[in-house]
Amino acid sequence: MSSISAPDIASLLSLDPYLSPFKSHLDTLYSSYQQTRDRILSLSPSLEEFARSYRDFGIQIQTDNSVRCKEWAPNLARLNLAGDFNHWNKSEYELERKESGIWELVIQPDDKGHCKIPVGSDLRYFCEDKQGNKFDRISPWARYVTQGTRIYFNEVFLPSPQFEWGYKSPTPPRVLYIYESHVGICTPEPKISSYVEFADTVIPRIAKLGYNSVQLMAVMEHAYYASFGYQVTSFFAPSSRFGPPDTLKYLIDTAHKHGMLVLLDLVHSHASNNTTDGLNSFDGSDSHYFLSGPAGKHDQWNSRIFDYTNTDTLKFLLSNLEYWVSEFKFDGFRFDGVTSMLYHHHGVNYSFSGDYNEYFNEYLNQGAVNYMMLANEYLHTKYPNIVTIAEDVSGFPGLCRPVHEGGVGFDYRLAMSTPDLWIKLLKESTTDAEWNVGNIVHTLNNRRYKEKNIAYVESHDQALVGDKSIAFWLMDQEMYTNMSVLSDLTPRIERGIALHKILRLLTFGLGGEGILTFMGNEFGHPEWLDFPREGNGESYHYCRRQYNLADDELLRYKFLERFDGAILTAERDYKWLDKGNGYIYLAHESDKVIVFERGDLCFAFNLHWESFQGYRTQVKTPGKYKVVLNSDAEHFGGQNRVDLSTEYFSYTEGDKFYISTYLPSRTALVFQLCD
Repeated sequence: MSSISAPDIASLLSLDPYLSPFKSHLDTLYSSYQQTRDRILSLSPSLEEFARSYRDFGIQIQTDNSVRCKEWAPNLARLNLAGDFNHWNKSEYELERKESGIWELVIQPDDKGHCKIPVGSDLRYFCEDKQGNKFDRISPWARYVTQGTRIYFNEVFLPSPQFEWGYKSPTPPRVLYIYESHVGICTPEPKISSYVEFADTVIPRIAKLGYNSVQLMAVMEHAYYASFGYQVTSFFAPSSRFGPPDTLKYLIDTAHKHGMLVLLDLVHSHASNNTTDGLNSFDGSDSHYFLSGPAGKHDQWNSRIFDYTNTDTLKFLLSNLEYWVSEFKFDGFRFDGVTSMLYHHHGVNYSFSGDYNEYFNEYLNQGAVNYMMLANEYLHTKYPNIVTIAEDVSGFPGLCRPVHEGGVGFDYRLAMSTPDLWIKLLKESTTDAEWNVGNIVHTLNNRRYKEKNIAYVESHDQALVGDKSIAFWLMDQEMYTNMSVLSDLTPRIERGIALHKILRLLTFGLGGEGILTFMGNEFGHPEWLDFPREGNGESYHYCRRQYNLADDELLRYKFLERFDGAILTAERDYKWLDKGNGYIYLAHESDKVIVFERGDLCFAFNLHWESFQGYRTQVKTPGKYKVVLNSDAEHFGGQNRVDLSTEYFSYTEGDKFYISTYLPSRTALVFQLCD
C-alpha cells in the first residue's frame, strides 16, 4: 500500500517549514495509523465498541447474578478460577478455550438466584502454560486488588456500586492551572492518606487559591508504593491504598463541584516487571501484551514495553482510556513517558539537539506513534472537551498538532526544559552573577510554534530523596531555623523568598500556555519526599505534605502561597497565557534585568542584588501605566519598596516607547496600560 498524506498536512508544513523535507516520513506515519485503524474496524463495528472491551473482559457479575470470566491468554493450556468463595479449590471452575486465545467461563447463580461469589471475595487464576509451567495470576482487567504484606496477592470481587454523581464535568477553562498531586501524601500526618481526605481538604484549598485542574498521580494500582505510581501492576484498578473505587469517584465529584478538571497521570509507556501481581507474563509467555526479547524490556526502568502493533494490546490500552473516562469521569490524561514511547532507544543516552534527523530515523517507534495518534483521535472525537498532555523531553515536531494535520494529536506538552534550567542554575552557580539571563529567556520562550506547553518551575522528581525542591536549594538548612516571622530575616532567607517568587512568575509569565505546580511547591515546602522503604525503616516522616506550615501565621511560608495565588488571580484577570509567546525587550546580562511584553502586560524582573532607580523599561503602547503585581509587597514577604499609587507615563526614543521605573533588587513587577 502506497503512503497517503494527512488531509490537512499543508497546515502542519506551513506552521513548521522545517518539516517539509520529512514529509515522506509523516506520510508513512499517517498511512500506518490508517492501516491500524482499518484493521481494528475490520474486527469491531466501531472504535467505541473496541474501546469498551473492559465491559466484556475480566471477571464480571451479570444482571442475572451469574459471573462471567473472559481472558486473552494464547499461551495457556489450562486456566482455572479459585478463591475463598470455593475454599480455593483450583479445579472446580475451569475456563474453556475459544478461538484466538480467548478463554471463557460462566458461573451460574445458586438455586436461590444469588451470585456464588460474595462481594469482597479474594480471587486468583491458576494457570498452566503450553510448556507445562504452573503459576497463579490476577486478571489483567481486575478493577480492585488488595495488598497483603508487600505484594498484591488477590483480586477482590467488587461489583461497581451505583455511585450517585452530583456534578457534571466543568467546561474546560480558557487555560489550565494544574495542581499535580499524590493522594497518599496529602496530609501532614505520617501515613497513607485517602481519596476522601484529599477531596475534603486539598480540593477546597487549591480551588480557593485559584487552580482549575488537579492532576492525580499514582491512581493506577502499583505494588511498590515508592515507585510514585509509575510501576503499574493493575491498569484498571484504582489504588486500594487510598480507599475503595467509589471514594475516588467522590474525589472527582468534589473537584467538579469546585469547577475543577481532574486529569489522570496515565502510564501506557511501560508496565511493571512483576508477574504474580502484575500484567507481565500473564499467560506464561514473554510476549503477552509486550514485545518479546530485549525489545520488550526497559533496562533503566526494569519494566516491560508494550507491543503497540498487537491488536489485543491496543484493545487493552484503548479500553483503559475509555474506562477511566466513562466510569470515573476523568477529564483528561497526562501521558507519562512519551519520549520512551516515541523511540526504540527510549531517549536513554540520547541527546536531542533539535536536528530533525534525530526524530525521523530508524529509531522512531512507528507502532507507539500510531497508538498515540489513535488514542488522541478517539478521545477527542468521542469527548470533545478531553485534555491530553504529553510528557516529552525530545521536542518531537507535530506532537501537539491534530491527527488530521499529520500530528500526534496531544493538546499540550510539558515544558520539561524549564525545571532542568532552574535546577541546573541552582546546583552549578556559586553566585547570582553567573546566571545567564539571555539563556533563561531563550529557554523559557523557545517552543514549537502553535504547540501549547505546560510551564512549571520544578518537577515532582526534584522533591524525591537525593534531590531538593527549589525552596530548599535556595534556603537549605535555614528553613529549619529562620522561617518564623519572629526570627531574624537572614540574607539567605530574604534572597530565597524573593527568588522563589521571581522564578515562579518568570516561568508562568513566559514559559508556556498553561501552568503546573507539584503539591506543596506553591508555598516552598521544605525538605524532600521519601516513601517508606527498607532503607529508611519504613518511615512515613518525609512522605507527607505539611500544609500546616502555610497555614501558620507565624511562618513565612504563607507569603509564598499568597504570591502563588496572586499570580493565578492576575492571569485570570489579565489573560496572558493564551496570547502567544512573549516579546522580549531586554535581557541585560550585567544588570540581570529581564523585560518582556505578553498580552497587554509588561513584565519586568530584576534578578540583581542591587536596586535600579529610573530604569528605562520598554513598553509596546504609549500611555499611562500602573503596577498590577509586585513581588516586593509586604503581603508577599517583601520589603514594600514600590509605591503602588505611582503612575508611569511613557516617553519616546526614536520609534520606541519607555517608562522610567524603580526596580528594587530581586523584584518582579507587572505593569498594565491604564490610559
